[in-house]
Amino acid sequence: MYGIINYETFLLTGILLNITPGNDTIFILSKSMAQGKKAGIMSVLGIASGSVIHTVLAAFGLSIIITKSILVFNIIKYAGALYLLYIGYKMLTDKSSLNTNSLSEGESVNLKKIYRDGVITNVLNPKVALFFIAFLPQFINPASHNTVIPFLTLGITFTCTGLIWSLILANSASLIFAKLKSSKKLTNYVNKTCGAVLIALGLKVAFSSRN
Repeated sequence: MYGIINYETFLLTGILLNITPGNDTIFILSKSMAQGKKAGIMSVLGIASGSVIHTVLAAFGLSIIITKSILVFNIIKYAGALYLLYIGYKMLTDKSSLNTNSLSEGESVNLKKIYRDGVITNVLNPKVALFFIAFLPQFINPASHNTVIPFLTLGITFTCTGLIWSLILANSASLIFAKLKSSKKLTNYVNKTCGAVLIALGLKVAFSSRN
């Protein structure tokens, strides 16, 4: 099918990889628990958009630059780490989340910014690019004259299964927000905890190796 081999195996493997906790999972859970369902959904859509960008770059061979250059890999990695540190710091110091009694879900947060954060944190994760380069070609027929279409098909499939799982996560985690938004003290605690988690994630990314 379109130069793809063992599609069923790819689909099953992709779903298993989707449900394995990773950086994206932590980001989605943090946003959903701290800022509610709408924030969680926007973070999911942002990450999915980043995944589509990685798919397109890999399909047209642009992501291969990361495998060839340590410098490019490190620049992207540190940029992503710094952005996570920035988001975490903002969550730790943000006072607006304390006004949850008078604001409905979504009013106290900038949903466009959350979407953008999701895109940027995903795109600036070079390991995602390496994953697409290493994983997807295993399911593309070597004899295929056009690898772009199968690459895009596999990448979009992986993104869609990840999107479904991530929406389930966001919806489930947002239930915590719904229970806590009436308590300023607990809401503040959740925000600071999630901010600290994102800072820890940023440090983890910064000190991670390419392998």
